[in-house]
Amino acid sequence: MRFSFENFSLDTDRRELRGPTGLISLEPQVFDLLAYLIRSRDRVVSKDDILAAVWDGRIVSDSALTTRINAARIAIGDSGEAQRFIKTLPRKGLRFVGAVREDDGAAIAHPTAQPEPQRLLSLPDRPSIAVLPFVNMSRDPEQEYFADGTVEDIITALSRFQHLFVIARNSSFTYKNRVVDIKQVGRDLGVRYVLEGSVRKAANRVRITGQLIDAATGTHLWADRFDGELRDIFDLQDDVASMVVRAIAPKMEQVEAARAKRKPTESLDAYDFFLRGTENLHRQTSEGIDEALRLLKQAIALDPDYAAAHGTAAYCHAIRKSSGWIIHREHIEETSRFGRAAVEFGKDDAVALSRAGHAIAYVLGDLDAGARLIERALELNPNLALAWFHSGWLRVWLGDPETAIRHFADFRRMSPVDPLMTRTNSGIAFAHVLAGRNDEASSHAEQALSENPDSHQALRMAALSHALGGRMGMAERAMERLRQIDPALRVSNLRDLTPLRRPEHVARYAEGMRMAGLPE
Repeated sequence: MRFSFENFSLDTDRRELRGPTGLISLEPQVFDLLAYLIRSRDRVVSKDDILAAVWDGRIVSDSALTTRINAARIAIGDSGEAQRFIKTLPRKGLRFVGAVREDDGAAIAHPTAQPEPQRLLSLPDRPSIAVLPFVNMSRDPEQEYFADGTVEDIITALSRFQHLFVIARNSSFTYKNRVVDIKQVGRDLGVRYVLEGSVRKAANRVRITGQLIDAATGTHLWADRFDGELRDIFDLQDDVASMVVRAIAPKMEQVEAARAKRKPTESLDAYDFFLRGTENLHRQTSEGIDEALRLLKQAIALDPDYAAAHGTAAYCHAIRKSSGWIIHREHIEETSRFGRAAVEFGKDDAVALSRAGHAIAYVLGDLDAGARLIERALELNPNLALAWFHSGWLRVWLGDPETAIRHFADFRRMSPVDPLMTRTNSGIAFAHVLAGRNDEASSHAEQALSENPDSHQALRMAALSHALGGRMGMAERAMERLRQIDPALRVSNLRDLTPLRRPEHVARYAEGMRMAGLPE
């Protein structure tokens, strides 16, 4: 069945959502949620109705449900304030209120916007693995963040083994709360092995179970259970990683395994706040960033030496700035304070250094210091996808577009279906603009917009690349939407928003945005 509303169409047979700029990428659960709301548009559906229809009645936290609803709204150009399509009725539920046309779609063709063929990712030249979200076996659904954080730390532990190729957390987590075909996961992510499991936390006890599967054959290679006190959580995570390594790469030097182990904090309460803060950071919303900062500050108050918490707090302000949200003097001062602390306490922490490096470069404008920190992070952990993402942006700002594109490509291979892909495509578009390839830039900018039509970065890159490429109508439409989101944006403050080093790049940026209609 095909449902059409305004400038959008949703095809349930092809599982495709199309908008004014073409195919829009959606997580499977977000697609299912949107399809359910449209099908049920004649009534108000409750939370229980949604859980029964989309999650098969499984318990899902309110924050997870809210995240999916927000993602559905963003995909169709809606918001919680506007509610043009998805209306919230307090204490009642949701209803899709847009005017919908429906047909069976059998003879519908899309001559101008064919879906991209599924790219088959080749296997890397070393053992490759994806760690799927573990099932939360605790009785408390609010412990979902703990199970997710445990998996994220196992991924980080595995990524420190340089002989392994490890898919990043954000791509693995697109399979959360889904029944999956392991062989299909292997094909989608381009990996040979998949690790799945569960986490149970009760009082001060933790149980982690894991099973390693050969994605090519579906064969179970190893399974085990790890029990311990909550205070031993980091050792349990490292034990899981070590057992995986032994199963798929038996010739690895055990000295590397020992070197990979580290304890990020002595305070379990600080670790708990860090996990909650990171969960909110992944929402990539203004409210999520505010909550993430609040929680990360509590983690830092409990453990002032917690490098990853400092680095992540600094990075929150970078997200705030790049999204066009207000940055006050105290935010800049916090970025400096958190960034310095991350460097001081995290000399061997790749996550802390990469996030702090990005913030120091982008918010504070110290490109050289930021580049050094990210280079150090990549030396420590060349498997850290996030560091390649940060390095891509650093290379854009430093004026090295070809290296930027290569580093963004490295990130995309390590995390093929990452929610950061909007920012990645925006970065690739910017790099192509700086290299004088406006058509390639426009293509990547449009791809970024198809993923998030209200992205400040993507709208800037679309307006810029279309204007420089002579597509003035498209440039003006992107600029119109950008100015609705950020009325205060001007050519005169572009330099504050984007710390480009080379004068000719600054001039090209200003010229393109001026041509697109941005006031001086």
